[in-house]
Amino acid sequence: MGAHYKRVVVKIGSNVLTQGDGLPDITRIKNITSQLAQLKDREVEVILVSSGAVASGRSLISVPERTDAIAARQLLAAVGQVQLINTYSSLFQEHHMLCAQVLVTKEDFRDRKHYLNMKNCFQILLQNKVVPIVNENDVVSVTELMFTDNDELAGLVAAMLDADALIILSNVDGVYNGDPRQEGAQVIEEIRARETHFASFVSPGKSQFGRGGMVTKSVMAQKVARLGIPVHIANGKKDNVLPDLLDNKLTHTRFVPDKNASGTKKWLATAANAATGVVQINEGAKAALLSGKATSLLPVGVTAILSDFQKGDIIQVVDEAAQLVGLGIAQYGSDKAQERIGERNQKALVHYDYFYLSV
Repeated sequence: MGAHYKRVVVKIGSNVLTQGDGLPDITRIKNITSQLAQLKDREVEVILVSSGAVASGRSLISVPERTDAIAARQLLAAVGQVQLINTYSSLFQEHHMLCAQVLVTKEDFRDRKHYLNMKNCFQILLQNKVVPIVNENDVVSVTELMFTDNDELAGLVAAMLDADALIILSNVDGVYNGDPRQEGAQVIEEIRARETHFASFVSPGKSQFGRGGMVTKSVMAQKVARLGIPVHIANGKKDNVLPDLLDNKLTHTRFVPDKNASGTKKWLATAANAATGVVQINEGAKAALLSGKATSLLPVGVTAILSDFQKGDIIQVVDEAAQLVGLGIAQYGSDKAQERIGERNQKALVHYDYFYLSV
């Protein structure tokens, strides 16, 4: 199963790294670091997406009661990020490993140039056997620019670096077919990339310290699996979780991937915020795009141009109810597209190779 993975993104949630009192669990961080060293011995490249900066900050400084919530988060994250990276650095050094801090915001994924610069940074770190430790830059990320949570960030990084797998470490064994606290609830061991019925089982409650609950984890995991990357959700509180997962000895949830998507489609999957134009399509065009066949978006299926765009821009493709169907790169500008609305035998507005289906 997983033993052939050569590059994995490991995301560790705040509920794994934090004790019941909200302070960092150093023993757990030490245990996970030694597991990552074992992966290195197996010649597996690891990119670590780690929560825990706010918890680390909480261990060093107390926030005055009247502080605004965003300012409090910025204070704790800024102080805590230094502490967190120092903790990782000293623990990795015990295994003769180097780590590097990579702080990102949603803006970094919007722009193709930023995106490629970031990708190059990761690649040079990995080539030099350095473990990148990624976190959201909470100091400059305010509400509207924030990732849903670090699960979303981990998914974007996995897609960008064409990882062989994304491993999400939570405080439960996986996705359950009911409330995990109830007797009889069992882990769903495999979920297909396009399965939908499992969502009704998932408990919507968030973890005590994290921003994202199991519902957001599962939705994000399916998106990543559709790009061809398997996603594993496992219990990070277990001492040997990563080696056991790679050796297929662990009960957990695996999201089964679709066939591997191209690099362009992986970028489009991360670029929802970069879209400038919006194009509305009819039900026939929507059905064709959802059919699973290699289908381009032709002007005959377009009903309206809702927002202008230039050739080469990323555009949102929405259905008659204004729900997002996918993202694509426009083959020509909105002026030409407007002229060709509903016409047959015209050049595709979005070619299949440059279209990412988001539903």
